[in-house]
Amino acid sequence: MIVTILQPSYIPWRGYFHQIARSDLFIFYDDVQYDKHGWRNRNRIKTPSGARWLTIPVHSAGNVVQEIPINQIQVDWRKNWPESHFQLIAESYKDAPFFKKYRDLIKCFYSEKPVLLAEFTIQTTISLARELGITHTAFMRSSAIPGLTGKKTDRLIQILNHVHATHYISGPSAQSYIEEEKFSEAGITIEYMTYNYREYPQFYPPFDPQVSILDLMFMTGDQALSYILP
Repeated sequence: MIVTILQPSYIPWRGYFHQIARSDLFIFYDDVQYDKHGWRNRNRIKTPSGARWLTIPVHSAGNVVQEIPINQIQVDWRKNWPESHFQLIAESYKDAPFFKKYRDLIKCFYSEKPVLLAEFTIQTTISLARELGITHTAFMRSSAIPGLTGKKTDRLIQILNHVHATHYISGPSAQSYIEEEKFSEAGITIEYMTYNYREYPQFYPPFDPQVSILDLMFMTGDQALSYILP
């Protein structure tokens, strides 16, 4: 079984969905520490004035110091961020060839009012994956696996053993800390992703390969997956 383990992210870029598409099982790593300046609650889209961040406000006091896990991070509802996010997306992509195709789906995302960040980001990621045509991949959360202990590689191995993984797909940055010999001892092969994608038609030059998957979907529609998989 081919497995990927990644932290939940907000409307991720196409490399994230590439790993989903490559996997038999995709595990949202939702019970590890929240990283304040990562991709858990924010991403970028293209706009006429350049790339803009869309950031979900969260109650962040003490999150890092107290090592609060991702699945316990609460959304801050003192601001009407769903409306502002949707308005910026709609204004920036209203003339995109396939914006109307996905408009209702995106609008539906922003009609929700989740208490927890991960509830929102995980569900939207699964919905986007299915919309892209990724139908074979199963999903689960690491928090659903009981008795996990240890750090980094040891914890990954525990998760992979629990789901009977035979092959693990990792992002390239993990090479700096993964202890590959432990994978060999567990009988699990490991592969590091390489992100080398062809360009697609995109508004507001120059081309930016690392914006949210929404950009690719709005610009290429049903062909989006062909710009993700080789």
